[in-house]
Amino acid sequence: MYDLILKNATIVNEGSINVSDIAIKDNRIALINSSIDAESKKEVDLNGRYLLPGLIDDQVHFREPGLTHKGDIATESRAGLAGGVTSYFEMPNVNPTTTTNENLTKKFELASTKSLSNYSFHLGASNTNIEEIKKVDINQAAALKVFMGASTGEMLVDSIDALDDIFHYSPLIVVTHCEDPQRVKDNEQLFFEKHGNDLSAQHHHLIRDVESCYLSSSLAVNLAKKYDSDLHVFHLTTEKEMDLFTKGDVIGKKITAEVCVHHMYFNDSHYVELGNQIKCNPSIKEESDRLALIKALHDDKIDIIATDHAPHTWDEKMMKYQDAPAGLPLVQHGLQILMDFYHQGIISLETITKKTSHNVAERFQIKDRGFIREGYYADLVALDIDKEYAVSEENILYKCGWSPFSGKTFKSSIHMTICNGHIAFQDGQVNQDIPLGMQIEFNR
Repeated sequence: MYDLILKNATIVNEGSINVSDIAIKDNRIALINSSIDAESKKEVDLNGRYLLPGLIDDQVHFREPGLTHKGDIATESRAGLAGGVTSYFEMPNVNPTTTTNENLTKKFELASTKSLSNYSFHLGASNTNIEEIKKVDINQAAALKVFMGASTGEMLVDSIDALDDIFHYSPLIVVTHCEDPQRVKDNEQLFFEKHGNDLSAQHHHLIRDVESCYLSSSLAVNLAKKYDSDLHVFHLTTEKEMDLFTKGDVIGKKITAEVCVHHMYFNDSHYVELGNQIKCNPSIKEESDRLALIKALHDDKIDIIATDHAPHTWDEKMMKYQDAPAGLPLVQHGLQILMDFYHQGIISLETITKKTSHNVAERFQIKDRGFIREGYYADLVALDIDKEYAVSEENILYKCGWSPFSGKTFKSSIHMTICNGHIAFQDGQVNQDIPLGMQIEFNR
């Protein structure tokens, strides 16, 4: 007997779209067949709805430990399930920072008691923790996160000697946030002198400008080439940076690239209406940059799409520009943003699946996830492709309680999310009675 049978699913997987049934047993996909007539504890007719692999978001900030007034593992994993995200990699800039293996292990222990979806964590780099990096368990940590800008204190790696050691010795994929800290600092001073108290979010993309990104990302690429390192550059934002990356399939690349949904969606004109709500690092830039990111995605220069989900409280975001923190909550609505692109003919369902699931699994060597295959974990998301979804305060699940998309109507809805074979979200409701998520395993 199967645990769950999904009937009449239009499966989007590995470059093709086919109608099939899926049988699930013991957390995994047991059978994929054009028609499955067998006993099961539960049967759901998807009536032709599109079924994708659950999204694997390799870049989220869930704010735990230490910053849980903004979000926490339980609340943000719950919001992710409502957005079709069944697995995530979480960031190390919490309190205390995840810059030691002891703190890394503590986060895994915490998630095992709280996370509603599947989880892994990045070890964080600093100017001084190379010995911690050398001894990390490569089958535990997702990757090594290096903030080459846009961080403070011990999480900012601005020593070239430290960067040399990191790229030389890291046993993990190096994942980077690339902005040149000195360039940003100089620009901040110039703009404050010019605008004073009139400084606003409309200046953000000019302070954290194209050159600040390119200086840093080109340094990262050069270091990776020097040491033959595995490098993945997070949240690229500029047309100029696209020249640093090569076309082709993610398999076999040692230097890969990523774009986030908000950098694909917004441009600098949106600062007028949304202000600090869309203040993020690296910044949302001009329309020409946004279009170049989409083109690079189609050219397979950009390999992965993520959210960089980064919740802050509304009061924090409403502070004056200089004091407002950078980042915006996105994990609940990232797939719907991409589906709007689908409806506009900008991106196909096959590409969405490839860049949000398949390529993440391939790049980070995730075991048994990221594809709809027999024997793989049953992490799935079903879409109501033509059912509109209006974002409101009542249906926002982020702990911070707001979204820059509040009041917007998306063209598609998330009908159902299945995590490890269990229906975790359906028709607007998260099922919190299912088993907790699992620690992600790797084939390394």
